[in-house]
Amino acid sequence: MRRYRRTLVATALMATLVSGTAGWAAGSGQRAVDGPPPGTAAWRDDASFGRALPDPASATPAQVAAFFGTLSATKRRELTERHPSVVGNLDGAPVQLRYRANELAIAKDPRYSRLAEPGRQILAFDPRGRGTVAEVYGDLLTSRHVAVVVPGSDIDAGTYDRSKDPYGTPAGMATSLRAATDGRTAVVAWAGYTTPVGVGMDAATGGLAEVGARRLARFTEGLTAAGARTPALFCHSYGSVVCGLAASEVAASDIVAVGSPGMRADSADALRTDARVWAAKDPSDWISKVPNVEFLGLGHGPDPAAKSFGARRVPARTAHGHTGYFAPGTDSLRAFASIATGGDVR
Repeated sequence: MRRYRRTLVATALMATLVSGTAGWAAGSGQRAVDGPPPGTAAWRDDASFGRALPDPASATPAQVAAFFGTLSATKRRELTERHPSVVGNLDGAPVQLRYRANELAIAKDPRYSRLAEPGRQILAFDPRGRGTVAEVYGDLLTSRHVAVVVPGSDIDAGTYDRSKDPYGTPAGMATSLRAATDGRTAVVAWAGYTTPVGVGMDAATGGLAEVGARRLARFTEGLTAAGARTPALFCHSYGSVVCGLAASEVAASDIVAVGSPGMRADSADALRTDARVWAAKDPSDWISKVPNVEFLGLGHGPDPAAKSFGARRVPARTAHGHTGYFAPGTDSLRAFASIATGGDVR
């Protein structure tokens, strides 16, 4: 009974924190973008190849990769130009084709014209809802190491590379991590799921993370099917909830929880993954004020940075605040670079 009362008190405290910070309504009610990409109906109806094209809703990334392996360069180009929205989001499709397809798709949407600037490598782009996007920094196919940054709340196609508070964005985290590895790691800024807005019910529950986890697992499977190395995942804030739910299915060498409210698991072992599991939390991070409980769907469970959770600890003494972990010169970033290149942290 005493433990039950403590849980109720912690849950009430979480509600107070959330409502006092942003209000339940302000951070609630996001509809997760899911399912096959725009243009799928036309793709399914395309009979010009004399056979059915792989269904974006059911074909595995390995099946997609095998299909493209049967096509000539000319046929690949024709398919890309005819169905850019599908090819650009089709996990397992050749990386260079996806870059070209998304360039074509973005050109049709002036809201995101900056994403079509020369030199950008957009691996996924979906304008539905607030928009999802993934961008690659470095050469995904020749790099010996690959990392994927999974962000938390308030990130979408319009904000994932904003200049304000850059190390709180997946683009800023990705570029900083790549620089810290001296360019030895290709890093993907993956804003590939619908994130919570503000700090409210969406952030305190796991609905958006469940959809994000499915999308992340498929995305990483698509990387390996296309010929990239198995990635290390760097999961910030609510993104660590996504990674926790995806852990048993995702293709990853390492899973790093950064400033995490919990991973919806009682321990590192409960994640049921062969990946190395890490956790970082700096003393000034406000996320420490969020109770580490999960009760009736509210909250995300134990703190991954707690010794009892069983994750490997990442030093974060010189990081500052909730978005300072990837700032140049921090002990956390140095540790992240070692993890991303297959090393250890001492």
